Amino acid sequence: MNPLFTTLALFVLGFVIIGVFLTFIPVGLWISALAAGVNVGIFNLIGMRLRRVVPSKIVNPLIKGHKAGLSITTDMLEAHYLAGGNVDRVVNALIASERAAIPLPFERAAAIDLAGRDVLQAVQMSVNPKVIETPVVSAVAQNGIELRVKAKVTVRANIDRLVGGAGEETIIARVGEGIVTSIGSSESHKAVLEEPELISQTVLAKGLDAGTAFEILSIDMADVDVGKNIGAQLQMDQAEADKRIAQAKAEERRAMAVAREQEMRASVEEMRAKVVEAEAEVPRAMAGALKDGKLGVMDYYNMQNIISDTQMRGSIAQTSKNGSGNDGLNKK
Repeated sequence: MNPLFTTLALFVLGFVIIGVFLTFIPVGLWISALAAGVNVGIFNLIGMRLRRVVPSKIVNPLIKGHKAGLSITTDMLEAHYLAGGNVDRVVNALIASERAAIPLPFERAAAIDLAGRDVLQAVQMSVNPKVIETPVVSAVAQNGIELRVKAKVTVRANIDRLVGGAGEETIIARVGEGIVTSIGSSESHKAVLEEPELISQTVLAKGLDAGTAFEILSIDMADVDVGKNIGAQLQMDQAEADKRIAQAKAEERRAMAVAREQEMRASVEEMRAKVVEAEAEVPRAMAGALKDGKLGVMDYYNMQNIISDTQMRGSIAQTSKNGSGNDGLNKK
């Protein structure tokens, strides 16, 4: 075998072995930890690889925490990493709380991070309070005037209640409810416009931050505008509704009257039909009387003469009446 080929093969094999060794065992990371004064054994780094833990995700935050004077170990950081937490963010939050003299143990910081909250942002909010601006809240005073209020709520994160505490949405909802209650209890909208700080005092007195992850420091009324006259609008709507109800009842009574009139007309026609029917029975009755001998022929003719004489007298009287009226007109 060619000695040059053998030497080249051994060189390549050694290079591959060294590359695999450096990939599996982070010697550079171990040297960095050793230079920073952090006691991390080489076998501990190998164990991290076997436990599928990225060594840099543990060693770099450990070095940072050690330089900041934190009492944390690799086991604590590994446990939090394996639980799905953000190790670097937790260490940064511990450093920030240490500098701000805020008591925050590692276990609580890890719990806050695993709960889905940004523990570093919470620590920063504890140092620098946050201002939450509520949307426009519409409320109506007792005199019926609408007021549109926009408030600014200054809150500070409460580290002890970050786990299980309500968020910003709850604060906004409670503040809005307090504003509506305060304005609704005012006799006039003018009183609210004169002293808007009364709303802030009333809302703060309710303890709205109970059960939340924040502590309310102040509530300031940023803007108070006068809206519609809701009371007058409601009265107008009620009057319009009453008007429509009265019109509907009147229309109902009219329809009933028309129906009653039609019923009476039908009744009159029915009675007329009965009279005609009764009159139609008279000739038949007279014919029956003549046939049975109860009515004589001379009696029948006398009755006809009387009827004719009566009709003649009526015609003469009608003619005389019309003539007298025409004479009166001619005289005039």
